[in-house]
Amino acid sequence: MSALTNVAAHAVLPLGAYKLDDLHRSAEQTDQVWMECDFEKLQDKAAVLQEIGQSFKFPKHYGKNLDALFDCLTELKPDSNAGKPGFVVVLKNLPDSKQFDSEQRDALLDVFRDAADHFYDEKVAFRVFYSVKQ
Repeated sequence: MSALTNVAAHAVLPLGAYKLDDLHRSAEQTDQVWMECDFEKLQDKAAVLQEIGQSFKFPKHYGKNLDALFDCLTELKPDSNAGKPGFVVVLKNLPDSKQFDSEQRDALLDVFRDAADHFYDEKVAFRVFYSVKQ
């Protein structure tokens, strides 16, 4: 059984209940595009958005704001040869700081939730797992 079997195809969930290696292996087995970003050394929104753009290889026109993030996420294309097309996104160590507080973190995760809704309409899986730096 795959680590993704019991996870809704369009979800934004805390990473804590899942093993990263199992998720990665499951993504590979189902031809899901694996996208991972680690924010370990970052403290503010601008750095988080820049890191997402670099890690996910967004185009140069990526504006490093929440609207641009949504636009670039929804422009992603799954593997066209995949039997079950989709994405597994991992956002590790989101900052918990004065420069990136829970309100900003929630706004960022809301963008990923909105992208999951978009992919639901496209019948493409879009699962996001996140953790917050302790």
